[in-house]
Amino acid sequence: MNIIVKPYGSSLCYCRPDTTWERENKDFYSPECVNELHWAPIVFARICKAGKCIGGKFAPRYYDAFNFGALLYCHTSESPDIAFTSCADHTSLLPAPLYNPVVMENEDNIFEVKKNGEKIFTSRDISIEASLKEVIEDAICKASQLTTLRIGDFIAVELAPVSLMAASCDGETSLKATYCENELFDIKLIF
Repeated sequence: MNIIVKPYGSSLCYCRPDTTWERENKDFYSPECVNELHWAPIVFARICKAGKCIGGKFAPRYYDAFNFGALLYCHTSESPDIAFTSCADHTSLLPAPLYNPVVMENEDNIFEVKKNGEKIFTSRDISIEASLKEVIEDAICKASQLTTLRIGDFIAVELAPVSLMAASCDGETSLKATYCENELFDIKLIF
C-alpha cells in the first residue's frame, strides 16, 4: 500500500511508504534530529480498483471513499529535501472512517484544523477552481501516468502550500481536525 501525494501547485506526484500512515490517532514524538515540523492539509481517497494511465472520464471508478487529513514533513538543518522529510514514521495523518464520495458534494460539510485551539485552516480557505471531486480525479489521472495504482493505495492531494507547524523550541503543540463536526484526529506534536 502506498500513499501517493500530489503536492500543492504541482502536476507531479510522489509516494510515501505505508510506515508513514498514522492510523491510531497517537501523539507524534519528533526524532531528535528534527528541528521543525511542517504540514499541509489534504483531501485523500482510497483506490478500489487497480489501474495505469487512467483517463479522466474513468477516474470516478477508481476510488470508493475519501476523507481529509494532514501530512507532516520533518525538517532538519542537514536535509530539507522531500525524500527525507516525507519518510518519517507516522507523518501521514489519514483518519478513518472514510466517507462516501457523495458527502463531498455538500458544501455545508466543513473540514477544519486547529493548532493549540486556534483555527489555522478550513475547507472554505481552499483556493481551487475545481470541485474536490475533480481535484481527486485529476490526481488519480496524473498519478496513474507515473505509477500503477493498486487496490488499497491512497491518493492524497495537498490543499495548501506546505507551511511551518511547530519547531523544537515550541516543546508541545496540539493539532486537532474535524469534518462534518466529527473529530478526525486530536494529537500532540512533541519535541
